[in-house]
Amino acid sequence: MAAAFTALRVLLGLFFFLTGAVKVSDWLSADLHRHMASEFVRFAKVFPLKELGFVPEPGGYLAAVGWVEVTAGLLLAFGPQLLQEISNFILSVIMIGAIYTLLALREPLAMCAPATLCLGLLLLLNIRGYPATPRPKFE
Repeated sequence: MAAAFTALRVLLGLFFFLTGAVKVSDWLSADLHRHMASEFVRFAKVFPLKELGFVPEPGGYLAAVGWVEVTAGLLLAFGPQLLQEISNFILSVIMIGAIYTLLALREPLAMCAPATLCLGLLLLLNIRGYPATPRPKFE
């Protein structure tokens, strides 16, 4: 079972690395990068902290989310356990934000499915995917 969770963790980390790389650069796919840039113009309009007066610039928002996904994806896939758990939490927050954004834009529920699936897999890893820390024995 540990091998399955390790494979899931590595594959999920690489998935986030690739999705972040598409947001950061047009090297993988220029069309997809342009599409993401246009989508982040819409996403910035319903940014969760907008009520507090913070509205990000769409290009900076795209780059920030992209770099966080690249970094956290690599750490989730290949980092030490503590950094895997931290990156899991950060990616979970990003997925919650993605779901909120899509719902705020009144997108069809099917558009939320990829983010919901990723969030579910991240939560599964968080709950079951790491070995238990050994407890000290008291005599």
